Amino acid sequence: MASKASAFVDASPEANTPSFDSVISVENLVHRYENRTALNRVSFQVRPAELFGLLGPNGSGKTTLFRILSTLMIPTAGSATIMGCDVVREPARLRRQIGVVFQAQSIDLKLTAYENLWHQGHLYGLRGAALKKRIQEILSRVGLADRAKELVETFSGGMQRRIELGKGLLHHPAVLLLDEPTTGLDPGARRDLWQYLQMLRDEERVSVLVTTHLMEEAERCDRLAIMNEGNLVALGTPAELKAEIGGDVVLLDAARDAGLLAERIRARFHVETTVLQNQVRMEREGAHRFVTEIVEAFPGEITALSVSKPSLEDVFIRRTGHKFWSEGSGEDNNNNNEENAQSSSENHRR
Repeated sequence: MASKASAFVDASPEANTPSFDSVISVENLVHRYENRTALNRVSFQVRPAELFGLLGPNGSGKTTLFRILSTLMIPTAGSATIMGCDVVREPARLRRQIGVVFQAQSIDLKLTAYENLWHQGHLYGLRGAALKKRIQEILSRVGLADRAKELVETFSGGMQRRIELGKGLLHHPAVLLLDEPTTGLDPGARRDLWQYLQMLRDEERVSVLVTTHLMEEAERCDRLAIMNEGNLVALGTPAELKAEIGGDVVLLDAARDAGLLAERIRARFHVETTVLQNQVRMEREGAHRFVTEIVEAFPGEITALSVSKPSLEDVFIRRTGHKFWSEGSGEDNNNNNEENAQSSSENHRR
């Protein structure tokens, strides 16, 4: 993506400070792969200096959406703008204003940290003393100033990911797009990366859009768009989304037929139930007292139970009727492979 942006960029934070109510605006976005709809009229906005998450399992459409926003794919219908630039009509102008960090590694392992950033700067038209100063700033910002002259192949996975981030930030973008940025990182490196993203938001006022399939990462976002099978099923802050759950969440493991147990619980206690494989799920105030009544009412029919506070997984189940990860994950991976092939074809044509 970055190699297509060759014009000079003003490398100062003030030059790229957003002056829009919404730095990213997605309106009724649709994308189809032959007979499959990957995005179905998706709409949302990202505000200035906001850490915004696209949460969804494989095959949910978030990768397709990411590729459209990063100008690598053309949507079937609808529109998307970033910093006032239309992603379809003004891709060259837009690429000079955004930073993109893809899931696949793009750094050159045979170059040093400094050399990786030096070549990236040249792609954006940066030269001389201004580029040297900016590289030093970036290396200090990502905590690698003392490793500038070392080959990147000697770095840990977390350090390599920080170089990827540095490349995306070198030209002072006001918007940073990241696709599954913590893939392959250990928990410590994951935590460090998210702390850095929060620092970018707070100190440099960068708007960050990140895709993830990890609930604990989604909890760190200011707001979320939850995706499922091409649809936007929930939008809001993590706290707002969890607040829609009524009371505690109860999960019962059925000894035999979960569907039959769910029907009997509904008839006896007049509560809404959801069957998840061999489990019965309910939302209930005062659940610790309620589960005692259920166990007494259906002796021998429940092998295990749990009571928990609402989570983002519960929001997903409430909106979709099924778990975040299901037995269909193999099919989801096939869908992802289809997206990869179609994306490659679209990019080649452009």
